[in-house]
Amino acid sequence: MPVHAYTPEYRGEVRDRAENFHGNHVVYVCWERHLLFSCPFSFLVPKGMTFRQLRDQLMAEAYGQHPEWRQIDWEQVNWTLSHQSFQPELDKALDEQGIGHKASVRFSTPGLNGISGASI
Repeated sequence: MPVHAYTPEYRGEVRDRAENFHGNHVVYVCWERHLLFSCPFSFLVPKGMTFRQLRDQLMAEAYGQHPEWRQIDWEQVNWTLSHQSFQPELDKALDEQGIGHKASVRFSTPGLNGISGASI
């Protein structure tokens, strides 16, 4: 997600470049329509991490407190990667699927709309 200065003469050092993360990537993940979480989670992940590891370890730890987490039918989940429809390959590395530094992964779960339907 690029950030642009309001004035053309601003010259600041970009500190969140990929090369500053020692082979890791920052990946943002958002569970759509689940207002218990006010913003996407950001995860620092190694380039070789698989999507299954992201989902079953990091996402499960972050979102597992939500009462609907265990009800998710993963076959029905809709995924987007940087605002484009996306179908992850669970056992493929994130970087092989285009999930690079500062990528945005969003998922929606049909039929699950937050605690007591709060997102509606």
